[in-house]
Amino acid sequence: MRRNRLQTETSPYLLQHAGHPVDWFPWGDEAFAKALAEDKPVLLSVGYSACHWCHVMAHESFADPAVAAVMNARFVNVKVDREERPDVDRAYQLALQLLTRSPGGWPLTMFLAPEDRRPFFGGTYFPREPGRGAPGILDLLDRVADYFAMNRAQIRAQRDVLDAAIAAVQPAGGPPDADLDAAPIDAARAALAEAFDPDYGGFGTAPKFPHPAMIERALRHWRATSPSDAPDLHALFMAALSLTRIAEGGIRDAIGGGFHRYSVDRAWRIPHFEKMLYDNAALLALYAQAYAATGETLYAQVAAETAEWALREMRAPGGGFYSSLDADSDGREGAYYLWDREEVAAALEPADYAVFAARFGLDHEPNVDGRWHLVASESVPRIAERLGRGETEVEAALARACRVLAAQRTRRARPARDEKVLTAWNALMIKGLALAARTLGRPDLAQAATAAADFLEDRLWVDGRLHAVHAGGRTRFAATLDDHAFLADALFELLQTRWRTRDYDRLIGLAEILLERFEDASNGGFFFTAAGEEAPLGRLKSFGDDATPAGNAIAAETLLRIGYLAGEPRYLRAAHRALAAAMPSMRAQPAAHMGLVNALQCERRVPTTVVIRGSDEEAERWARELHRGYAPERSVFRIPTEEPALPAALADKRADRATLAYRCVGTTCFAPVRDFGALLTALGVQNAPADPGNSTGLAKPSADTDETPKK
Repeated sequence: MRRNRLQTETSPYLLQHAGHPVDWFPWGDEAFAKALAEDKPVLLSVGYSACHWCHVMAHESFADPAVAAVMNARFVNVKVDREERPDVDRAYQLALQLLTRSPGGWPLTMFLAPEDRRPFFGGTYFPREPGRGAPGILDLLDRVADYFAMNRAQIRAQRDVLDAAIAAVQPAGGPPDADLDAAPIDAARAALAEAFDPDYGGFGTAPKFPHPAMIERALRHWRATSPSDAPDLHALFMAALSLTRIAEGGIRDAIGGGFHRYSVDRAWRIPHFEKMLYDNAALLALYAQAYAATGETLYAQVAAETAEWALREMRAPGGGFYSSLDADSDGREGAYYLWDREEVAAALEPADYAVFAARFGLDHEPNVDGRWHLVASESVPRIAERLGRGETEVEAALARACRVLAAQRTRRARPARDEKVLTAWNALMIKGLALAARTLGRPDLAQAATAAADFLEDRLWVDGRLHAVHAGGRTRFAATLDDHAFLADALFELLQTRWRTRDYDRLIGLAEILLERFEDASNGGFFFTAAGEEAPLGRLKSFGDDATPAGNAIAAETLLRIGYLAGEPRYLRAAHRALAAAMPSMRAQPAAHMGLVNALQCERRVPTTVVIRGSDEEAERWARELHRGYAPERSVFRIPTEEPALPAALADKRADRATLAYRCVGTTCFAPVRDFGALLTALGVQNAPADPGNSTGLAKPSADTDETPKK
């Protein structure tokens, strides 16, 4: 079989196209030099390996010799994995939105002028044959190539218009000394209420995404108000209903754990079946925090099963995590996850089948192409009552059934796995594992988070620079803002789970890189690409969340936390400048900036930092008890007595023969305490932290006071 230039790439997505008759190039100077020399436009196609419609377009068009012949004759063709090159994808997604006033998506299809790489036309999926108002790809290719040949002056003029439009939509920002008032926090709360689905939870309608950032904002808003006389219980209700409905819906894999990408319906019943590492990392962190906040055992179960799915299905040799599982297997979307009633009945004992069928609706009509995708249809208490069995017995039967079916499912053709290790997405998973390790009391998850952090340190740092991708034994591509900010956030969480001074040193190094290579020192905030690196269509800056949190949001909040831990005012000033720059965006569209609203609340409430010194069980118990509560503006670090060579910012927090706790609120630190009860009082904890057996946790808040200590 003839193979094109993609055969030497490491991306599984690019390798899927290596056998196509299209003469694909990877993104780079070689392709554009050829286009210039031959005076041809560049056809840029961007996708990713778990993208269903990317596969459809590849099968329909890129594998078709007739289509490939036109592409090769009239274009230079460039294929990009958007997960490897988010800088390329972001630039051309923005350009498409400006050119067509459409939302964009994948597969992304753009046509570029070779001399300046500016697009002059674009779209997403184009079918092989015309239909539904879209041209067939053969007709489209000829029309675009003819337009390029005959309208060069118009294309050059459009370039200037596009550049001006890109500049116009870049956030102008506010003055660096702007007052960071609470208006965006209040506006975000109103936006949550407006978008909330009171029947099924979540925000918005079909297709319905989990939106972890919005659920976390609701949870944080409740927590901020909980010490007051009027706690915002509706914010807690929005978070809790959303988390419960998502956990019970078809978006969660009831057999194997982990979450699918999104639901095609409002009620969370039928998902789009791909599984992405970043979705699962964010939901792992969120369910762990929700368990800490409420003590709801369902949230603990979901967090544990999500972590175990990641360790079982996504872990790479050496400890890193792969990127995604495809939606398709056996040539059909979702085939791996669907069941026949007879198959389930034959696999299970009759008593267990009766429980399982009631729980997952096998006694109702099938829900996907004559088969069943498993969605919780009846509650455990209702099943127990109807079948005359105890709830514990019903839960045990469900657990047995799931184990049997999980083993049976492994014999099916499995969805393809994208075995790239991405720095940003691994950082999200490290954070999720670290949080789950603390809240669930799972040292094995802390070990897994540590192994992943070590993998990134060993494989993704080359010659003092962080890189974005490790695949096929190669480390490639300059790391972006998200890579640096997400990793800093992950290391900050991991240090609270278990302390290693080498991780603290790496954390400080990341903070310095954010300031030196990413910060917009003139206007505030952080560019997506580092200074000196390739930036298609110019260095862009974005404050809005998308499928992952905004890099600017994570950078701002993490720099705040690091600044108070390390006693470094430069980090605090950079965070303040980023928030000041983002204030106009937060005020205008609070729903799109939940990450930055969280960072704004963190700055306004002033974080509390607790350092516990000691190596014995008492020191561990203090840290463990504090971590059990939900206090998002509080950080707790247990540093063993024998930890050598502490950095200067922490060297004065000396160990003693007895356990000591040092407490700082913002930049003001207090005398160490040797009594845990006194520490709880100082932290404003009314009672002990939330009891994991307490189904609500509302009677036992664990919050820092809003005291203003005297210096």
